[in-house]
Amino acid sequence: METVEGVRRLRLVGGNLALDFVNTRTGPPVGPPDDDVLTGYPELLAWAGYAGVLTDAEVTGSHRRRPDDPDDTQAAFLRSLDIRDRLDEVFRAVASGRSPSGSTLARLRDDEADALAHARLDKAGTFVWSWRDDHTAARPLRPVVHAAVQLLTTGPLDRIKGCGGCRFVFLDESKNRSRRWCSMDDCGTAEKARRYVAARRTRATR
Repeated sequence: METVEGVRRLRLVGGNLALDFVNTRTGPPVGPPDDDVLTGYPELLAWAGYAGVLTDAEVTGSHRRRPDDPDDTQAAFLRSLDIRDRLDEVFRAVASGRSPSGSTLARLRDDEADALAHARLDKAGTFVWSWRDDHTAARPLRPVVHAAVQLLTTGPLDRIKGCGGCRFVFLDESKNRSRRWCSMDDCGTAEKARRYVAARRTRATR
């Protein structure tokens, strides 16, 4: 996948903003990723709009404010990759029943402290954290970090899983906790097709 159009072709199947951010890299269940939709700051903004982190107006405003500030946007983009690496490590560890490293959790704590330092409390029924007044280049990252910390601190951690067919992680919200795939339309269908072909080969050799 590449460019802004590639971002919009990505399926949001994580069930949580932070997991969807981890899933901006694609590939097999194990080993390195083979594709990445986050190739620059414009793609980060496009993903933030697509995932609901930013409104369309905020995405447009960010594009207008920052054409002459490449250092600022490049720093935010590189930071987004760093944060994604941390979240990838943390949630893959949780999905496999392992504990994330203390150093990674400490850095995530610092990310959360930065996120809340740029937030405000707004009343929306209950009070919620809002980043409406945050106009910095790193604005798209802060709700992602906060979503990650909320998921880690309030759970349910036992419902965080890795897809059996690709590298995506997701929150299993099925009643009997039986979800195995990021999406039945993608990896689930591919696995059914693989089993069907294997079964036909077995019958043909009898």
